[in-house]
Amino acid sequence: MAGNSRAFPEFEVAAREGEEESSSRSVDSTMQDPNSSVFRTPCKVQRLKSPVVSTPSPPFVIPASPFMQKFGYGTGVNVYLMKRSPKGLSRSPWAIKKVSKQCDVSNKSIYEQRLNVEAKILKHLQHPNIVGYRAFTKSKDGSLCLAMEFGGEKSLTDLIEERDEKGEGPFPAAVILKVAESMANGLKYLHNEKKILHGDIKSSNVVIKGDFESIKICDVGVSLPLDENMTVSDPNACYIGTESWKPKEALDEENGIITDKSDIYAFGLTLWEMMTLSIPHLNLPPEDNENSFDEDDFDEDAYYEALGTRPPLNMEDLDESYQKIIELFCMCTSEDPKERPSASKILEVLEAEEVKN
Repeated sequence: MAGNSRAFPEFEVAAREGEEESSSRSVDSTMQDPNSSVFRTPCKVQRLKSPVVSTPSPPFVIPASPFMQKFGYGTGVNVYLMKRSPKGLSRSPWAIKKVSKQCDVSNKSIYEQRLNVEAKILKHLQHPNIVGYRAFTKSKDGSLCLAMEFGGEKSLTDLIEERDEKGEGPFPAAVILKVAESMANGLKYLHNEKKILHGDIKSSNVVIKGDFESIKICDVGVSLPLDENMTVSDPNACYIGTESWKPKEALDEENGIITDKSDIYAFGLTLWEMMTLSIPHLNLPPEDNENSFDEDDFDEDAYYEALGTRPPLNMEDLDESYQKIIELFCMCTSEDPKERPSASKILEVLEAEEVKN
């Protein structure tokens, strides 16, 4: 689908200007290839007994999994709700991420390593649109636990699935724009201030509280460091992401150059998810189809050919109120990363549009 960017001419300027520079402080020294078992030694000697995240001895105990409410999961991990109101005190709950007990031994070590990396990175982040760090410790059953701010009851994926099941159609344009602005705000902070590529932006890594009262990006476990040119230049760095949300450059493992614009492509697909209530590039029959889905009907070749491209929209479902979202989606999902706007440019335009309205 061809995008019309007339309503957002600022994006065309951003595309011509290329990569934005930032002199913000980097947390590169805390990051590394998630598949590596050794952390890179910091340039500055620190007075720490260990280079890994220290396991605190807090005045709290994280219960074993059966005593907490499971409310989320990801690849190799489960997320639980830990309520913290002892002796009548009112305290905000925490989200506890633990490696799933269903993992085999070989995969368990990988996911524990990622959890350790995520704790190191998250500890240095503080932003209203990024889920906050609380603690990194062990529960009663000996499992490593990353305690985080409870960012919301549901992920954006949960809300998309609920809306689809009810047959309600696309989210209202105003809601999508609100999510877009919050995500762009969080990505600008990661890219410009912390020099971090999130590396796995998608609806399941956005948590929502209430009726979109709070919108936060989560899961920085596969993040990668960005250099001063907004490029992942570490030869040992490995972009993991999630297949359906990967841009072309991430699919080209030999020659692809990963930059901050890789997050922008996935950001664009997240807007697409809210307009279509679907998984990018995965064309499955509707659940109410009388004929059950047969794996033989899945066109695997077409799926892999579509990866990294701009998925089509059903324009009949979208009225004129979605015009700016459609234009933003088209700019963000260009196959050429240089044509995608930066997070700071997206935020600048969305905020200007908000003031105008």
